[in-house]
Amino acid sequence: MNQRATYEELQPAAAAVQTRRRILVWDLPTRVFHWSLVLAVTVAIVSGEIGGDWMEVHGKAGLVILGLVAFRLAWGFAGSTHARFLNFLPTAASLRAYLRGRWKGQGHNPLGALSVFALLGLLAVQATTGLFGNDEISFTGPLFALVEEGLANRLTGLHKQLAYVLLAVLALHIVAILVYLFLKKDNLVKPMVTGWKEVRAGTSAAKGSWTALLLSIAFAAVVVAFASGTVRW
Repeated sequence: MNQRATYEELQPAAAAVQTRRRILVWDLPTRVFHWSLVLAVTVAIVSGEIGGDWMEVHGKAGLVILGLVAFRLAWGFAGSTHARFLNFLPTAASLRAYLRGRWKGQGHNPLGALSVFALLGLLAVQATTGLFGNDEISFTGPLFALVEEGLANRLTGLHKQLAYVLLAVLALHIVAILVYLFLKKDNLVKPMVTGWKEVRAGTSAAKGSWTALLLSIAFAAVVVAFASGTVRW
């Protein structure tokens, strides 16, 4: 009887441990940014590989990428809880805790955070070098005329080289998603589509304000206006 009572007493505790609840992890602006970036980068890669008349599309995709990165930088300071850089900035302590299986949190884990910063930085440099580049045939970037031809050629070379680095980083990103899905049984894609995630512990992210959203969009628009040559430097 005592053994049965003990078992029955443990059942509620075990059930409590297994209880999961739904929380908001990614707000709508962050999700729209993410999938817009996926589309823009895909278009940029494909159009760049095709070349020729598609270079105009490549250039426009680059401007979109630059605008999206600018938006994310602004949203990273004024956006929702898990979108803010200070809330997922990786530290030596958080990396050690994560590698030892002791890290607890929502949003980007420390290794994922490193990937985010690396990808944003790489895309910013890649898009910026493209502004001054050329294809040595008929296409030139919108800011090509602002630099000497020798510098423009060097920036074009860097732009082409960084494309391979970008492909490698994207491949690692996809591999990490698959590892989490099949080995850790953690679907990272679903929350980036719906915004919601089932967790055992945690609270929903506080959303960013409309003012912060409008300012972030305005900042991105200004960056694109200058980058496209619409506004003179």
